[in-house]
Amino acid sequence: MKYLEEYRDPKLARQYLDEIKKTVTRPWSIMEVCGGQTHSLVKNGILEMLPGEITMVHGPGCPVCVTPLHLIDKAVHLALHEGVILCSFGDMIRVPGSEMSLLEAKAAGADVRVLYSPLEAVKIAAENPDRQVVFFAVGFETTAPANALSVIDAARRGLDNYAILASHVLVPPAIEAIMEDEESNIDGFLAAGHVCTIMGTFEYYPLVERFKVPIVVTGFEPLDILQGILMVVRQLEQGRAEVENQYARIVREEGNPEAQKMIFEVFEVTDRLWRGMEIIPMSGYRVKNKYAAFDATRKFTVDLEEAEENQRCIAGEIMKGIKKPYECPEFGKGCKPTNPLGAPMVSSEGACAAYFHYAGMVEQ
Repeated sequence: MKYLEEYRDPKLARQYLDEIKKTVTRPWSIMEVCGGQTHSLVKNGILEMLPGEITMVHGPGCPVCVTPLHLIDKAVHLALHEGVILCSFGDMIRVPGSEMSLLEAKAAGADVRVLYSPLEAVKIAAENPDRQVVFFAVGFETTAPANALSVIDAARRGLDNYAILASHVLVPPAIEAIMEDEESNIDGFLAAGHVCTIMGTFEYYPLVERFKVPIVVTGFEPLDILQGILMVVRQLEQGRAEVENQYARIVREEGNPEAQKMIFEVFEVTDRLWRGMEIIPMSGYRVKNKYAAFDATRKFTVDLEEAEENQRCIAGEIMKGIKKPYECPEFGKGCKPTNPLGAPMVSSEGACAAYFHYAGMVEQ
């Protein structure tokens, strides 16, 4: 097989594939929650090699993609009109707002800087005491510890010119919302290994108990994905619904207690709007009152009307697993990485970007 020969262990990959084919007896729909897993599935040809009974459904596990439109507009406004140094991870730069992206704002003269760590933004604040510095803190539970640490560090150093624009979203409430959606028809889940590295696996037991679906915590290499799919299929075929940990080389049931301590020092759980979807109760983090001085939403009064989503973009249906990217009439036509209608086309974890860049590897 073309792709298997490029895997770290082609023999083991064949073994997993053979076991999947021997085990599956009926159609099953399995959702990989994380966009990194989606890219691995598409890029490495796994979708082509799986038996026809298995349908992989791409979930909302791209935090860049679900960042609300009004927060992107606010980030652009802060950079252009408030004169702040707007710092961000690279994934956010090209995500379209209602009028422009941060990249377009930078081209218009805004001071927008791409960083690898929020601690770099704290350093910039220390070096520029006469400027306000805002870090666009986007991500799942995975990036929350570092973003929280930046606030703690800025507070310790007395840097009152530093703040974060927080847009953190949480995985378990998203799975719950998907299972409650009448249009969704998911039989099992591959949970995101990096999220569970921080938060552990214990949050998934109530979901398994309530919805009777298998949840397997899975890594991101092709072998991880194949083994994770096999573990889900075995559970489904045996009529079981359990939490299993394929990513045991990294993930512990309790997660990383020190990282969690950092998160809950700075953040508290709140309802969160997911772009293209809806408000999901208790699905995000906001900055606690204790650190209000470092919360950009409270530090800057920005009066912007909330813009409507582009009606030509079906990102919400794609992120809920109801449609595939190539089912969008605009895919590869009116929506391309150079002119995106929605975030899934430009994020490195977006499903639309995966299908666009690796279109020769999937049927369309």
